[in-house]
Amino acid sequence: MRLRRLPRRLGYGEEATLVEHLDELRSRLIVCLAAVGVFFPVAYIIHDRLVRWLMRPLPDRTHIVTLGVTEPFTTAVKVSFYAALAAAFPVLVWQAWSFFAPAVQEGRQRVVARFVALATVLFATGMAFSYFVILPLALRFLTNFDDDLYDIQIRASYYLSFASLMIFATGLVFQLPIFILALVRLRILTTDQLRRNRRMAYVLLLGAAILLPTVDPVSLAFEVAPLWLLFEGSIWLSVAMERRWSARGQLVTE
Repeated sequence: MRLRRLPRRLGYGEEATLVEHLDELRSRLIVCLAAVGVFFPVAYIIHDRLVRWLMRPLPDRTHIVTLGVTEPFTTAVKVSFYAALAAAFPVLVWQAWSFFAPAVQEGRQRVVARFVALATVLFATGMAFSYFVILPLALRFLTNFDDDLYDIQIRASYYLSFASLMIFATGLVFQLPIFILALVRLRILTTDQLRRNRRMAYVLLLGAAILLPTVDPVSLAFEVAPLWLLFEGSIWLSVAMERRWSARGQLVTE
C-alpha cells in the first residue's frame, strides 16, 4: 500500500465536506506529531547537554537533586519533549496556517504565508529573552528568598519542567507583534481600534503574563514589561504598514 501524500491545502473558495475537513485536520495533526517525533529522539540523545544548559541560569554553587527512582528518566523525557516542540515549531505553525488559509480571501492567504517565518524568529527571540533575562533574575530572587529559614534544595523534575515551560511559553507570547500585524493586514482589527482599547489590552497582557509559569513579582515584571513594549511597538508598526498597504491598494475591504 503506497504512502499518502502530504495534506493538500485547499484553495480559496474550494468547497469541501465536513468529512473532508476532518480528514485534512487529521492528516495535518499526523504531520505535526511526525515532526515532533523526528526531533524527539535527537533531543533525547543530547538531553544531558540540554539539562546542563537549563542549569546555567541557576545561581552559583546551586545544585539540583532527584528524590525518586524514576525521576531522572522522566525528567529527561520532559526536557526532550519541550526541545522537540521548540524545534518543530515552524512545522506546527505552517500546518496550522495551511488548515485555516482557505477561510480567507486569496490575496490574504499570500499575506499570512509571509508571517510564518517571522513567527519563528519571534519565537526564538522570546526563548532567548526568557533564558538570558527572565530566568536568571527570577531564580536569584526565588532561591534566596527566606534562605535564613530554610535549607533550600531544588528538585530536578520541578526546576527543569519550570524552566522548559517558561522558555517555551515566553517564545509563544513574543509573537504578539506578528499576531497584531496579521489582524491589521487582514482587516480584522484597525490601528484606531488598537489605540482606543489600550487599557483593555494592557489588562489582557497582564493576565497572559500571570498565566505563565511564574509566581514571583520579579519575573512577572520582566514578563509584562516587554509585552507592553511589544504591544506599543506593534501599534506604531501597524500604523506605518497600514498606510503603506492602503497606498498600494493592498488592504481588502469587506
